[in-house]
Amino acid sequence: MTSAAGAAWAPTVVEATAEDRQWIRLAMDERWSGPVVISRGRVHQPDRLGALVAWDRDERVGLITYRTDGHGTEVITLDALVPGRGIGTLLLERAAEIARQQGVRRLWLVTSNDNVEALSFYVHRGFRLVAVHLDALVEARRLKPSIPVVGDYNLPIRDELELELDLSTS
Repeated sequence: MTSAAGAAWAPTVVEATAEDRQWIRLAMDERWSGPVVISRGRVHQPDRLGALVAWDRDERVGLITYRTDGHGTEVITLDALVPGRGIGTLLLERAAEIARQQGVRRLWLVTSNDNVEALSFYVHRGFRLVAVHLDALVEARRLKPSIPVVGDYNLPIRDELELELDLSTS
């Protein structure tokens, strides 16, 4: 692959450093309407979670944040700042690799019902829809009022879609 300037496109993925944490806070404000993300009724501060940053030479081009507990590794945020270049896939694969190394058998996440592109992205990478949490965003807005009521395609944002990748078979 080559970049727009014609140079070879070879992003690298590394664990976030202390220096990256300030950038993660800014990215959350810019891309996620504030410093916290809500999933399954839980408040997450992505700048304090496990995080991987994708770099293209000296520029950050992607970010994934995650947390691991007894239920698996949950992807909290995934951002490819240069769409369509494989950055999201690269970050997701690296997070799955880390989870496997930790003995985790399940990589999972939630997205909102309006996020059609995310649903397609994850299903094409082996994730399965395992639950629909009806009206979960009603509760989430109590914790984070900045969550919009209407989203992509002018769809009302109401439900959380839970997807998972079985790491024991993938």
